[in-house]
Amino acid sequence: MGRLFAIGDIHGCYNPFKVLITETIALKKADKLILLGDYIDRGTESREVIDFILDLKAKGYNITPLMGNHEAMLLASYSNSGMLYEWYMNSGETTLQSFGIEDIMDLEKKYLDFFMNLRYFEQSGDFLFVHAGFNDFVSDPFGDTYSMIWESQLSYSHSLLKGKTIVHGHRPKTLEYVKKQIGDKSSVIPVDTGCVYGREAGYGFLSALDVNKMQLYSVEKE
Repeated sequence: MGRLFAIGDIHGCYNPFKVLITETIALKKADKLILLGDYIDRGTESREVIDFILDLKAKGYNITPLMGNHEAMLLASYSNSGMLYEWYMNSGETTLQSFGIEDIMDLEKKYLDFFMNLRYFEQSGDFLFVHAGFNDFVSDPFGDTYSMIWESQLSYSHSLLKGKTIVHGHRPKTLEYVKKQIGDKSSVIPVDTGCVYGREAGYGFLSALDVNKMQLYSVEKE
């Protein structure tokens, strides 16, 4: 049986992503990799990140990419031009530049298909993977897609989430914080260590969590 990894918000940081996959964890086809969304925006190489994911999948690697709020903003802008302003306010223009287009309607079909087919959560055993979190206050927390990409909580009490470990991204945390959550055996583990924000903001790492061993691997942004 292979390993199970989760990687948080990549945000156009292609080089750290490639190093993390090919060198640091040396991903194998027997492994399963769950990507927690936010592949695009902010960083300058969104297209390269998506191309790398598509290439890995084409080569037979077991990869499950999830929806993030930035992918959702792209799709909303594609469907409704009135949503462009919100996406641009969240660095959407850097993604258009990366894809070499000025209009979201010019996005190639293979990329649009990638974004449209992203899932909102994944479950493996007692682990739940999601971009942000779940709504603890509705009868079906798996039906609230807004919360899955926008809302994070430090803990959950919902009966359907009881006994589960929730692995998520969305809110950048320092390596020290993430390692403490792992060491404390928290039921909520964040893995977004703010690669795109750099060391000056207290972040600057892209991280992968070996879920079964609860071991964190990180690559520093150059």
